[in-house]
Amino acid sequence: MAAAGSKSVLFVCLGNICRSPIAEAVFRKMATDTGVVDKWVIDSGATSDWNTGSLPDNRGMACLRSHGTETSHRARQVTKDDFMTFDYILCMDESNLRELNRKVKSVKNCKAKIELLGSYDPQKQLIIKDPYYGSDNDFEMVYQQCVRCCEAFLEANA
Repeated sequence: MAAAGSKSVLFVCLGNICRSPIAEAVFRKMATDTGVVDKWVIDSGATSDWNTGSLPDNRGMACLRSHGTETSHRARQVTKDDFMTFDYILCMDESNLRELNRKVKSVKNCKAKIELLGSYDPQKQLIIKDPYYGSDNDFEMVYQQCVRCCEAFLEANA
């Protein structure tokens, strides 16, 4: 999957239609803008299978577009292989983290470092709250958190 010398990151939330596709799109744009996108495998996934095959939430897509970013991601569930192929699995909240830590117990050769994306936030907002039942403003807040966290994560892995 990953080319020699490349790094990989999987962004994860509950349904893979709000937070994680925003994080994936933000990180992909940053990696592209800094000229390192060819050194990264970037994807996102869900802890649940509720939305498999769905496009991201329209409000999230609108938020990304307002910042000059696009995504064509389709929701997918995290697989056992993800734990063995990705270097980093970055999730959005404690519930995602618990579910990933539960799933990884059945994986023999886990290479992924499983962390909260918010652990990279310079403003120390550890949890990226699910905007699904919220407003456009909640999606904007998720976007801004993802920008801060992805910048710090990219810097830490330059």
